[in-house]
Amino acid sequence: MKWKEWLEKWRMTSLKISPPFMELEWQPKDKDKDAAWEMYIELLTRITTQSLAEKDGDEKTALASIFSIFGTTRQIIKTHGRSCSEFTKIAIIILNQKIRPFTAKWHKVSLENGFDGHGKEKVCRKFRKDLTGLQKILIIYTQMLGEMAGVEEDLIRLESNNVKIK
Repeated sequence: MKWKEWLEKWRMTSLKISPPFMELEWQPKDKDKDAAWEMYIELLTRITTQSLAEKDGDEKTALASIFSIFGTTRQIIKTHGRSCSEFTKIAIIILNQKIRPFTAKWHKVSLENGFDGHGKEKVCRKFRKDLTGLQKILIIYTQMLGEMAGVEEDLIRLESNNVKIK
Protein backbone atom coordinates (compact mmCIF):
# COMPACT_ATOMS: atom_id res chain seq x y z
CA MET A 1 0.00 0.00 0.00
CA LYS A 2 1.24 3.49 -0.75
CA TRP A 3 1.16 6.36 1.77
CA LYS A 4 -1.47 8.11 -0.36
CA GLU A 5 -3.80 5.09 -0.16
CA TRP A 6 -3.28 4.71 3.58
CA LEU A 7 -4.08 8.37 4.24
CA GLU A 8 -7.12 8.26 1.94
CA LYS A 9 -8.38 5.19 3.82
CA TRP A 10 -8.38 7.25 7.01
CA ARG A 11 -9.75 10.40 5.34
CA MET A 12 -6.61 12.33 6.29
CA THR A 13 -6.27 13.94 2.89
CA SER A 14 -6.13 17.43 4.42
CA LEU A 15 -2.52 16.80 5.44
CA LYS A 16 -0.05 18.74 3.32
CA ILE A 17 2.45 16.19 2.04
CA SER A 18 4.70 16.38 -0.99
CA PRO A 19 3.58 14.26 -3.97
CA PRO A 20 6.77 12.12 -4.17
CA PHE A 21 6.30 11.11 -0.53
CA MET A 22 2.71 10.07 -1.17
CA GLU A 23 3.89 7.49 -3.72
CA LEU A 24 6.24 5.78 -1.27
CA GLU A 25 5.28 2.38 0.07
CA TRP A 26 3.76 2.35 3.55
CA GLN A 27 5.45 -0.57 5.27
CA PRO A 28 5.62 -0.33 9.05
CA LYS A 29 8.36 -2.40 10.69
CA ASP A 30 8.35 -3.86 14.18
CA LYS A 31 9.90 -0.67 15.62
CA ASP A 32 7.11 1.36 13.94
CA LYS A 33 4.55 -0.95 15.48
CA ASP A 34 6.12 -0.62 18.93
CA ALA A 35 6.29 3.18 18.66
CA ALA A 36 2.71 3.32 17.37
CA TRP A 37 1.53 1.19 20.30
CA GLU A 38 3.19 3.54 22.81
CA MET A 39 1.63 6.64 21.25
CA TYR A 40 -1.72 4.86 20.83
CA ILE A 41 -1.88 4.23 24.58
CA GLU A 42 -0.81 7.81 25.38
CA LEU A 43 -3.53 9.27 23.16
CA LEU A 44 -6.22 6.89 24.41
CA THR A 45 -5.67 7.96 27.99
CA ARG A 46 -5.58 11.75 27.49
CA ILE A 47 -8.00 14.51 26.68
CA THR A 48 -6.86 14.02 23.08
CA THR A 49 -9.50 11.32 22.63
CA GLN A 50 -11.70 11.68 25.71
CA SER A 51 -14.69 13.97 25.87
CA LEU A 52 -14.64 16.91 28.26
CA ALA A 53 -18.05 17.70 29.69
CA GLU A 54 -18.97 21.38 29.86
CA LYS A 55 -18.79 21.56 33.65
CA ASP A 56 -15.80 19.23 34.04
CA GLY A 57 -12.08 19.69 33.79
CA ASP A 58 -9.92 22.72 33.32
CA GLU A 59 -8.87 24.35 30.07
CA LYS A 60 -5.27 24.97 31.19
CA THR A 61 -4.86 21.34 32.20
CA ALA A 62 -6.34 20.15 28.92
CA LEU A 63 -4.00 22.46 26.99
CA ALA A 64 -1.00 21.18 28.97
CA SER A 65 -2.00 17.59 28.20
CA ILE A 66 -2.25 18.34 24.48
CA PHE A 67 1.10 20.18 24.57
CA SER A 68 2.79 17.25 26.34
CA ILE A 69 2.18 15.14 23.22
CA PHE A 70 5.20 16.91 21.67
CA GLY A 71 7.57 15.66 24.37
CA THR A 72 6.02 12.22 24.40
CA THR A 73 6.33 11.89 20.63
CA ARG A 74 9.94 13.06 20.66
CA GLN A 75 10.82 10.57 23.39
CA ILE A 76 9.15 7.68 21.56
CA ILE A 77 11.02 8.57 18.36
CA LYS A 78 14.34 8.84 20.21
CA THR A 79 13.77 5.54 22.00
CA HIS A 80 12.97 3.61 18.83
CA GLY A 81 15.48 5.42 16.63
CA ARG A 82 15.72 5.53 12.88
CA SER A 83 14.07 2.13 12.57
CA CYS A 84 10.62 3.61 13.19
CA SER A 85 10.54 5.87 10.16
CA GLU A 86 6.92 5.16 9.15
CA PHE A 87 5.70 6.11 12.63
CA THR A 88 7.98 9.15 12.66
CA LYS A 89 6.63 10.43 9.35
CA ILE A 90 2.99 10.48 10.38
CA ALA A 91 3.75 11.60 13.95
CA ILE A 92 5.72 14.66 12.84
CA ILE A 93 3.09 15.62 10.27
CA ILE A 94 0.31 15.43 12.88
CA LEU A 95 2.38 17.39 15.40
CA ASN A 96 3.29 20.16 12.99
CA GLN A 97 0.09 20.46 10.97
CA LYS A 98 -2.65 19.65 13.48
CA ILE A 99 -1.47 19.93 17.08
CA ARG A 100 0.99 22.86 16.78
CA PRO A 101 -1.57 25.38 15.40
CA PHE A 102 -3.94 24.50 18.26
CA THR A 103 -1.31 24.78 21.00
CA ALA A 104 0.22 27.94 19.54
CA LYS A 105 -3.15 29.69 19.48
CA TRP A 106 -4.23 28.61 22.94
CA HIS A 107 -0.85 28.92 24.63
CA LYS A 108 -0.87 32.63 23.83
CA VAL A 109 -4.41 32.96 25.22
CA SER A 110 -3.31 31.14 28.37
CA LEU A 111 -0.24 33.36 28.82
CA GLU A 112 -2.50 36.42 28.54
CA ASN A 113 -4.74 34.95 31.29
CA GLY A 114 -7.58 34.42 28.82
CA PHE A 115 -8.87 31.44 30.82
CA ASP A 116 -9.18 33.63 33.93
CA GLY A 117 -10.99 36.81 34.79
CA HIS A 118 -13.46 38.87 32.77
CA GLY A 119 -14.84 37.16 29.67
CA LYS A 120 -13.37 33.78 30.52
CA GLU A 121 -16.64 31.92 29.88
CA LYS A 122 -16.64 32.90 26.21
CA VAL A 123 -12.95 32.05 25.84
CA CYS A 124 -13.39 28.70 27.57
CA ARG A 125 -16.36 27.82 25.34
CA LYS A 126 -14.30 28.65 22.24
CA PHE A 127 -11.38 26.57 23.56
CA ARG A 128 -13.65 23.58 24.11
CA LYS A 129 -15.11 23.96 20.62
CA ASP A 130 -11.62 24.03 19.12
CA LEU A 131 -10.62 21.09 21.34
CA THR A 132 -13.56 19.07 20.03
CA GLY A 133 -12.41 19.74 16.46
CA LEU A 134 -8.86 18.68 17.30
CA GLN A 135 -10.12 15.58 19.08
CA LYS A 136 -11.91 14.43 15.93
CA ILE A 137 -8.59 14.52 14.07
CA LEU A 138 -6.68 12.92 16.93
CA ILE A 139 -9.20 10.10 17.25
CA ILE A 140 -8.57 9.24 13.61
CA TYR A 141 -4.81 9.53 14.20
CA THR A 142 -5.14 7.23 17.22
CA GLN A 143 -7.03 4.69 15.11
CA MET A 144 -4.32 4.93 12.44
CA LEU A 145 -1.72 4.20 15.12
CA GLY A 146 -3.80 1.27 16.35
CA GLU A 147 -3.77 -0.18 12.86
CA MET A 148 -0.03 0.42 12.56
CA ALA A 149 0.52 -1.27 15.93
CA GLY A 150 -1.59 -4.26 14.91
CA VAL A 151 -4.28 -3.69 17.53
CA GLU A 152 -7.11 -6.08 16.76
CA GLU A 153 -9.85 -4.22 18.62
CA ASP A 154 -10.33 -0.46 18.40
CA LEU A 155 -9.95 0.47 22.07
CA ILE A 156 -11.44 3.90 21.42
CA ARG A 157 -14.78 2.17 21.04
CA LEU A 158 -14.24 0.10 24.21
CA GLU A 159 -16.17 2.54 26.34
CA SER A 160 -19.79 3.53 25.89
CA ASN A 161 -21.59 6.47 27.45
CA ASN A 162 -24.86 4.54 27.32
CA VAL A 163 -24.02 1.38 29.26
CA LYS A 164 -23.16 1.49 32.94
CA ILE A 165 -22.19 -1.41 35.16
CA LYS A 166 -24.10 -1.40 38.43
